[in-house]
Amino acid sequence: MTAGQRRRCFGLLRSAGDVWACVLEVNAWRRRRHDPPLVGYQQLCRELSASGPGTFADLDTTGARSVLRRFSDAWFAAAKRRKAGDASARFPRRRRGLVPVRWYHGTFTLDGRRVRIPTAKGTAPLWVRLARDVPYPAEQVRSITLLCEGGRLFLDVTAEVPVAVYPHGEGPDPGRVAGVDLGIIHPYAVAGPDGEGLLVSGRAIRAEHRMHLADTKARRRAVARRAPKPGEKGSRRWRQYRRRARLVEGRHRRRVRQAQHEAARSVVSWAVRQRVGVLHVGDPRGVLEIPAGRRHNLRLRQWQIGRLLQVLTDKATLAGISVRLVDERGTSSTCPACRRRVPKPRGRTLSCPHCAFSGHRDLVAAASIATRLPGGGPTTPTAVVLPEVVTHRRAGRHLPGAGQSRRDPRRPPRAARGSVGPRRPAPPPGGESLAQQARIHNTHRKPGER
Repeated sequence: MTAGQRRRCFGLLRSAGDVWACVLEVNAWRRRRHDPPLVGYQQLCRELSASGPGTFADLDTTGARSVLRRFSDAWFAAAKRRKAGDASARFPRRRRGLVPVRWYHGTFTLDGRRVRIPTAKGTAPLWVRLARDVPYPAEQVRSITLLCEGGRLFLDVTAEVPVAVYPHGEGPDPGRVAGVDLGIIHPYAVAGPDGEGLLVSGRAIRAEHRMHLADTKARRRAVARRAPKPGEKGSRRWRQYRRRARLVEGRHRRRVRQAQHEAARSVVSWAVRQRVGVLHVGDPRGVLEIPAGRRHNLRLRQWQIGRLLQVLTDKATLAGISVRLVDERGTSSTCPACRRRVPKPRGRTLSCPHCAFSGHRDLVAAASIATRLPGGGPTTPTAVVLPEVVTHRRAGRHLPGAGQSRRDPRRPPRAARGSVGPRRPAPPPGGESLAQQARIHNTHRKPGER
């Protein structure tokens, strides 16, 4: 976009921030007078109408009402959590400089890659050109949202997508149930009804989180000496550094989000091929309330359980597959053969010391989850079907350095310690190997030997 279009788009976001700040100010005045706050959407819209036109620069009434809707939803969501006993829930009381603005169907114009963003009455029309085509027909688009992420402008498009239709006898069968176990190394482990299994590897996503954290720490150490003190105004160099940090953070979030969508798409595609009609997904969100230390808490927050559940549910719904959340407690530490508790393994293989059962830990958990019902325990404790044929998929092939290797995709291929290095030629028939002789470290040496 041109400089003028960019300036007007950021002006709309700042005007939306002014609307947000005005709502906070009005509620602060009412709180000091011991009056009930204005949090209902209709009440806030009446206050907006009383303010008159042209109060918030180029922002029109529809865009301002979308901000009021966002504030009302945030307030009632916090009230619901506090009523349920969550004391950590906070009401929206923080000012925001840039607030996303949404316009609904009938207020904007979509013509190919060109979009007319609504503005206040009496102002010049604002036409912008998208970087790529909208993946939905224009008649299916229901709303557009203008937002800023990492210093870049985005236009989020919401469309009405119909549920997939299959030929007779080829669609998902509600009688076929598969269990899904969520994890960090494997975002999704699926156990099907006919001994089929699916493992989606998320090692590239985990490496992206680790390397991004290392890069962030390195950048902070590099600028620690020239960082402004609290209360001081930053220099131009410091503002450039902060802008660069925001860009890197936004790029990291987009990469991880894309990898999560790829993982969920692999699960839904596999379920459609297996004609699975119901997915029983283990809900592990209870572990977020257990304090496990600074490092492990960071890993749990980077796991993003809620987003994994939401992405999988959205894609499964479009494919005509039902998703049900079940209790997953004990599925990764219970032997499916003898039903006894098993110590947590260090690797991915679960071995039972009582009956000598051995299997992949995540697939065993997924098979146990498939037998459970929402709000109850297992339906038939002895009917756990373990996968015999496992399909492997990888999420995050677009991440930097992700290739065919199973090692850390961000690590240099041959410069890393422990790399296999170039392949050596095969040994001649009947002769000795051409590989280097291994050094045998004998700890039982005689006195005087080296």
